[in-house]
Amino acid sequence: MDTAYIIPALLILAAAFTVYTYNRLIGLRNMADTTLSNIDTLLQKRFDLVPNLVNTVKAYMKHEQKLLETITRARNEYLKASTLKENAGADEMASRGLKTLFAVSESYPELKANENFMMLQEELVGIENKIAYARRRYNKTVMIFNMVIQRFPSNLIARLFSFETREYFAAESDQVRSVPEVEMQGGAKK
Repeated sequence: MDTAYIIPALLILAAAFTVYTYNRLIGLRNMADTTLSNIDTLLQKRFDLVPNLVNTVKAYMKHEQKLLETITRARNEYLKASTLKENAGADEMASRGLKTLFAVSESYPELKANENFMMLQEELVGIENKIAYARRRYNKTVMIFNMVIQRFPSNLIARLFSFETREYFAAESDQVRSVPEVEMQGGAKK
């Protein structure tokens, strides 16, 4: 075989591989950005409901002030978050606080019968499910993106065009990962 054909064929193959890998990395990066934006939108929607929820349960849960403060603090942490880790930490804190709130609400029959509380609870549960799905989708996209960046020979293209690995959407500290304590003080309102 003549080298006059081999060298141009190899150059065409290398160019095709570069274009394919670059376009794949762009697609994965854009998918990760979009999914992260969707998570942020859902978190914002959830945290917009928190003040209404806290105001609804305050009258019934006078003995659960610490829990309500934790949920409010999670909202404030989210609003001032500037990194993915801080955002994920606030999300995790809010998720645990809301789960605890809904578990504690079982001890307050009047609250469980409150139509506004039931509507907020139902809406928050739906949002929580959507957030969980979006987090899984984002993390899966990031996993694929990071693998393409780290594997040979696509890592050469990634390095050439300055693609960098992404962080997963995960809780950041042991404090956030710890299970919240539920103290039943005073029992249900009578």
